[in-house]
Amino acid sequence: MNDLLLRLGQPDWKPLLTALLLPPVPLLAAMLLGGALLRRRPRMGWGLLLAGAAALWLSCTSAVGDWLEQRLQPPALSAAEIQRLAGQRNDAAIVVLGGGREAHAPEYGGPNLPAQALERLRYGLWLSRETGLPVAYSGGSGHAAREGPPEAEVAALIARRDFGRPLRWTEASSRDTRENAAASVALLRQAGISRIVLVTHGWHMPRSQRAFQQAIAASGAAIALTPAPMSLAQDDSRALLRWLPSAGGFESTRVALREMLGLLAGA
Repeated sequence: MNDLLLRLGQPDWKPLLTALLLPPVPLLAAMLLGGALLRRRPRMGWGLLLAGAAALWLSCTSAVGDWLEQRLQPPALSAAEIQRLAGQRNDAAIVVLGGGREAHAPEYGGPNLPAQALERLRYGLWLSRETGLPVAYSGGSGHAAREGPPEAEVAALIARRDFGRPLRWTEASSRDTRENAAASVALLRQAGISRIVLVTHGWHMPRSQRAFQQAIAASGAAIALTPAPMSLAQDDSRALLRWLPSAGGFESTRVALREMLGLLAGA
């Protein structure tokens, strides 16, 4: 999909196409079609209305969202694996993948990282403290982003100012996961890095890992890849609440379906 949009000269269509294919748009479209068919074909019309409503309800539950995310996320790094990484300080690096940026946060009087990106940065810096490995942050401005500083520059400021742990590298030209991978591999290959410890959300790891493996193969570099997924905790609400619609459940469902769609489309 990425290659097709690039050949068409329309890479910025990617966020729009994604939004149209993910809930709630297809479900609302099915319900609108069902309503239009009620007079002429009532059985089909009611079927589409009820199916759309049921699917919309389920897509807003944390039970479905968590289940979908679990289909994607690998296990967390164990204490033993973290200890082994600590013995590879000379040739390994942590790469934190960007998750968006706020061009201007009024409360800070400048740019900021949203919760998703900040979570990734925090875990990458924690992992750096545990292992002694240097950290790279990969993220420029996304396809749908407004003008403003690249995400990696914002992350570098926050890492230094708020966590007291400066980043070793910043990659600020990439716009999506595949570009994250290509630019990060090129940057770290020049630095003599032979192992990348990849930090991103668990649901994002399969697509990220594939992109980095492809970038490593294309570069001809002898770089090993260690996935370090984060944000793996599940909703621990009571069972009934997990089957009731919520904003968090809807977000979990959307991100998981987006990743599955990206895997299928080769994004």
